[in-house]
Amino acid sequence: MELNSLKPAAGASKNRKRIGRGTGSGHGKTATKGHKGQKARSGGSIKAGFEGGQMPMHRRLPKRGFTPLAKKIYSVVNLSQLDVFETGSCVDIEAMQKSGLVKNVCDGIKILATGELTKALTVKAHKFSATARNKITSVGGTVEEI
Repeated sequence: MELNSLKPAAGASKNRKRIGRGTGSGHGKTATKGHKGQKARSGGSIKAGFEGGQMPMHRRLPKRGFTPLAKKIYSVVNLSQLDVFETGSCVDIEAMQKSGLVKNVCDGIKILATGELTKALTVKAHKFSATARNKITSVGGTVEEI
């Protein structure tokens, strides 16, 4: 068997549809475009959102809200995730990235109070929820905002 003698299995490949190549092909005359009309003409395409002259949906609905340009997006870490670290260790951005808790530090890291913390840790992050701050200090840990 040679590479130049390989062929696809029977029925595995189809011939492409050759339109406009005579009536005998079955796709001649109108070339599968039907009779007349905008879509039968050359360059005849209808732009997205066009509803035949009726006021389009995107103009009928009211504009609503806005996207703040200065919005900060924080990577979230829960207290239950911090139990991975040893007692008394310093948990900062590098430590969280090494342990896989945080992949991308967008505008900072925020510690939330979901779950329980059982170890006294020194946690360094950009923001803390009030409950998370209380839980960390109640266990004997310290909180440092960067």
